[in-house]
Amino acid sequence: MMAVKSLVNIPVLNLESEKKRWNNIYKVLSEPKPDIESTPRKAVWKKGKAVLWYHAAPEKKYSAPLFLVYSLLNKAYILDISEEGSVVGNLTKQGYDVYLLDWGLPGLEDKDLTLDNYLIDYLEVAVKRAIRHSGAKEISLVGYCIGGMLSAMLTSLTDLPIKNLILAAVPIDYSNAIFPNKWVKALQNGTLNFDRFADAYEVIPSEFLYAIFMALQGFNVGPTVNLVTRAHDQKYVDKWRNMDKWMKDAVTFSGAAFKQMMNDLYKDNKLVKGEMKIGGQKVELSNIKCSTLVITSTRDELVLESQSLPIMDLISSEDKTYQHVEAGHVSLCLTGQFVFAIDPWLSTRSTRLI
Repeated sequence: MMAVKSLVNIPVLNLESEKKRWNNIYKVLSEPKPDIESTPRKAVWKKGKAVLWYHAAPEKKYSAPLFLVYSLLNKAYILDISEEGSVVGNLTKQGYDVYLLDWGLPGLEDKDLTLDNYLIDYLEVAVKRAIRHSGAKEISLVGYCIGGMLSAMLTSLTDLPIKNLILAAVPIDYSNAIFPNKWVKALQNGTLNFDRFADAYEVIPSEFLYAIFMALQGFNVGPTVNLVTRAHDQKYVDKWRNMDKWMKDAVTFSGAAFKQMMNDLYKDNKLVKGEMKIGGQKVELSNIKCSTLVITSTRDELVLESQSLPIMDLISSEDKTYQHVEAGHVSLCLTGQFVFAIDPWLSTRSTRLI
């Protein structure tokens, strides 16, 4: 009898790999969220819920330390979430001393904190403390997302010795924010107003902010599909669990600052128009004259490239560089890519010690 050759190529099932994959999926679903181990650090300043962490370089190569500012709307440990992908850890390995400002979680007693307070009473004071603690004559400011906007605003307002300014995924122009067009138009014409919502809650609940972020990303199921597909890879699973913890570990937000952001930025777009005021002083981005690097990502689902680009024309820096890198809003820092994007630029603008 003639043998019949099958035209269907059925892959051989690797039982060990499949067993490992489904065991890992079960663990992800059943076990507590993982503990995040930070790069060695010590607290050098505290105010309210905020903490300034100092991470010393194992072998310090540059005189000016780096000061990292993350968003008010997410937790800062995304910048130090794993040994391999840690922005903080990889920067210290490159020879930079690093300061990281953790804004903390506002409670009801913090409901009246405004962007003015965060900039003047927290960020500026923390940068002063970092300069004093380090003994350095200058400092480089590195801002991510809303932290980048705050860093740019501070640099334009202060006379502190900021040597270099690095802004990643920074929203400057809110006229074309990632919100649906109907939302943006409703905010701009006053049909949609969050003041009563903020007044009722006083402090914006973390559940609300988490829901907003998920909605803006279209309730993306891609990460879950990726987990099922790659659950046999323990390294990937560990990274996925860290990321999943951070995504769901949402923050609360001061009601006063929330109203200010919605009205002054999303509604009136005051920053890019030169009408934003902090502490009674107008924020003029043209006051920024230090060396500046602006980074955007090709797959950023939260901050559009067109929101960041205007700052290149608004600042007065003679030395300014723009980079558009292949990454997403979070993966830029989660993968460690951020450090290797900024180090070639930063190292040539930092005074070497060795």
